[in-house]
Amino acid sequence: MNQSAPSEFYLLEFSQIRELQILHFFGFLAFYLATITGNLIIISAVAFDHHLHTPMYFFLMNLAIQDIGSVSVIIPKSMANSLMSTGHISYSGCVAQVLLYVFFVASDFSLLTVMAYDRYIAICKPLHYEILVNKEACIQMIVSVWIISFLYGVLHTGGTFAPKFCSNVVNQFFCEIPHLLKMACSDLYLIEMGVVGLSVVIGTGSFIFIIVSYVQIFTAVLKIPSTEGRQKAFSTCLPHLLVFSLFIFTGYFAYLKPASNTPSHLDLAFAMVYSIVPPLMNPIIYIIYSMRNKEIKNALSKLLRLPHSSMKNFSSLIL
Repeated sequence: MNQSAPSEFYLLEFSQIRELQILHFFGFLAFYLATITGNLIIISAVAFDHHLHTPMYFFLMNLAIQDIGSVSVIIPKSMANSLMSTGHISYSGCVAQVLLYVFFVASDFSLLTVMAYDRYIAICKPLHYEILVNKEACIQMIVSVWIISFLYGVLHTGGTFAPKFCSNVVNQFFCEIPHLLKMACSDLYLIEMGVVGLSVVIGTGSFIFIIVSYVQIFTAVLKIPSTEGRQKAFSTCLPHLLVFSLFIFTGYFAYLKPASNTPSHLDLAFAMVYSIVPPLMNPIIYIIYSMRNKEIKNALSKLLRLPHSSMKNFSSLIL
């Protein structure tokens, strides 16, 4: 049994048929361009309109950056492999893919938790908002999210690649941790299992925090006397809650399913759902619900060089 470190890994191809490989390439290209475009619209709108220089949109801009990063780590390589009818990825490339993907996903989850805190303070403790969520506090939270998530990615990557591998065939279209651990032929993979256990505890704690925050948020919103006030409050909270739910349930759905030792189209489908759908849907959800917000409508109309009447008609159509 060969237990030396492989020089490269072989990723699972979507099909051996050339026409389907080309179809996969163009399908992923469409998803990738749509995801990049949607998130770049959010980043540009927030960056170039001073009316959106608020904590909520500052966090949203960082979430869009992280979404672009997460899809850019895995999709271009898969597209290139389909186009060239190959499935290989270098050992260092696989390590980098695991590190960066875990980093971006962890930062996504951390930032969604921070955004729940922001909405809780804004709605439940509005008089303390400018003190607790000021510019310095926002920068500190974002820097903490990036640093902690990177260290978390390093920890996961070290635990994943600590054991020797008995195979270099990954039954997934990117270097996914559960499938890499299936290839381990030493007990060192238990290190990563310990890290996964710790992650579950931390993730469950964040999940409980977000749920409790939103219970209090919705309780406070329902007490707002005016219908317009309730609608405005809901329009700032519902997008975040929908994005968080999409992120959590697609990820849990994929990772709670045991990784198989043989190639599975079901595994491919699950991985595509949790790795591609949330970054694609996040900007769509936020743009749709933000159409109730005058500032974001004005920012988008300026960015896209559309007359305000066209943006008003668009917002009336989708709401």
